[in-house]
Amino acid sequence: MSNYLFNEFKKVSAAEWKQKIQVALKGADYNNTLLWKTDEGIIVKPFYTKEDQTHSEVNTPKKGFTICQSIYIEDTEKANIFAIDSLERGAKAIEFKAKKIFNYKILLKNINSKNITFYFNLKFLDADFIIKLATFINTKKCYFNIDLIGNLATTGNWFNPTNNGIKELKKIVTKVDNTICINTSIYQNAGANYTQQLAYTLAHANEYLNYFGNKIANQIHFNFSVGSNYFFEIAKLRAFRILWDALLNEYDIKNNKAHIFVQPSLRNKTLYDYNVNMLRTTSECMSAILGGANTVSNISYDDFFHFPNEFGERIARNQLLILQQESGFSDAQNFADGTYYIEAITQQLAQNALVIFKTIEKGGGFLKQLKEGIIQRKIRESAAKEEAKFNAGSLVLVGSNKIQNEKDIIKNNLSLFPFIRIRNEKTLIQPIIQKRLAEELEQKRLENE
Repeated sequence: MSNYLFNEFKKVSAAEWKQKIQVALKGADYNNTLLWKTDEGIIVKPFYTKEDQTHSEVNTPKKGFTICQSIYIEDTEKANIFAIDSLERGAKAIEFKAKKIFNYKILLKNINSKNITFYFNLKFLDADFIIKLATFINTKKCYFNIDLIGNLATTGNWFNPTNNGIKELKKIVTKVDNTICINTSIYQNAGANYTQQLAYTLAHANEYLNYFGNKIANQIHFNFSVGSNYFFEIAKLRAFRILWDALLNEYDIKNNKAHIFVQPSLRNKTLYDYNVNMLRTTSECMSAILGGANTVSNISYDDFFHFPNEFGERIARNQLLILQQESGFSDAQNFADGTYYIEAITQQLAQNALVIFKTIEKGGGFLKQLKEGIIQRKIRESAAKEEAKFNAGSLVLVGSNKIQNEKDIIKNNLSLFPFIRIRNEKTLIQPIIQKRLAEELEQKRLENE
């Protein structure tokens, strides 16, 4: 390709750009007028140049992302039929979610385990069952979402009220691959800011490394949620890979890439004008792909207020298929390499998160601070700031706090309770409350329908 066109223009330095901008500002202060500082302390500039490149190596996957279909196991036979149908319609991975032991032989009937990736998100801990299930599947491409600390953070209790489950986990990790999952979605959906999400994820994982040692590193994988701040979500996932590599280096562990499973956040999803949720999830899935997710599982636009249904699930899956097969995102994990803006905010996110991580470790570690309520308090403070912006209208969710359709009626179209339930039960610690931003506003609108 000829460089003739580019040779006609001389190079312009960042200082020269800034000088031009200052002239255009006519005396206004450059820093106060054009620099944006986020709640995380990230400085966003009005322009970026080659000088902002960090050249940080990010260990993104070499192959394209995998499309996953998430399925709740209520009826085992129906879940099996849904899984087969999803695989025939483009999914290459299945996430099964279960609250109790199920018949895995019926669930996996006529499914070729060698050709797909399995994720099992289990809300119970039973070592014997998990070992039998893993033996039956007999594939390395099987990931178990077992997170003792994550369950404690979410529910306020261990899986078993009489013990912390560490004996069960020890039994599992000695016989089954890919068994420890760090559920970072908890923090995003509760309102933690970006640096908190990164720091808490790293500290959360470090608790398992501290207990089991470096031999457990290849067992750990991660579940992330992403929101609609497009570039920051790309940078968040990339920053985490940098941080994870740095942590593993301290344990003298080399060449162990993080396996990252990503879903869109529920934090910014809305009950009114719910079709806008499809726009949000499309943007979020793009961030997940460009950020370097191994697997992406989209959520349907009506995920939190309708029972799973064929239409919603098909649309959600097709969003990913369009991105992968028609929009040039099939191998897009490294597209952000070298981008001035994304590299700059990736570096800032990683550095700021590392400061929080070190503070947590000096304070006794993540589990100790979770038991003391420090993590919960920090997340509440961040969530309150975000909610204040939403209530003031500076953080906009179209159709919810801006451009409302007053004729939109939803009360008779709810098959699931769409709001948080605060249970008055005794827990070991105060759980981290996951809550959508628009809940209070939506409750008022429902009352007035």
